Amino acid sequence: MRVPVVTVFMAMVCVVMVNADIQPQRDFNLQRFAGRWFRVGLAYDSPEFTPYRERLRVSMGMITPLPNGNVNLTMWAMRSSGCVSKLYQYERTNVPGQFTYFSTRHNKMKDITVVETNYTEYALVLKHKKFEQEYTQVALYGRSQKVKPEIIQKFKSFASSRGFPRESIITPPPTENCPPSGSGR
Repeated sequence: MRVPVVTVFMAMVCVVMVNADIQPQRDFNLQRFAGRWFRVGLAYDSPEFTPYRERLRVSMGMITPLPNGNVNLTMWAMRSSGCVSKLYQYERTNVPGQFTYFSTRHNKMKDITVVETNYTEYALVLKHKKFEQEYTQVALYGRSQKVKPEIIQKFKSFASSRGFPRESIITPPPTENCPPSGSGR
């Protein structure tokens, strides 16, 4: 069975339109964005996420720019088996502040957009992926495990404006000794 070209084109236009209003940080500066970040907030619309909400803790990441403009992100997170790390390799796009990466877990490409950051306190990051349906995740990153209440409110307002229900917007409790002292700090 052949799918008409018009159907494929319309599907592609719809995907682009879903996130067309999301623009990356103006004049995004990767060198200023580099370094240690803590994921202190998360909004996720995937039904598979629901059972894990209560177990989620703040996680730490290290952004390392590469000479070609790509980025390595090492994330540490507390799991039942202890503190684990994972390396993500983000490829730059022709738009500063937007990246893609291939998720080996989902066997799909995902889009990453740094929506807003002041580089010293917080960053709002949107992750978008398309499976059988589209899923979006908004993350709030802070340079420390605690951010100002007005930054938390900005994150919650942004996530709400993207259609996330209140119960899917969380700010997990801090975690200790993950990564272990001396790793990535």
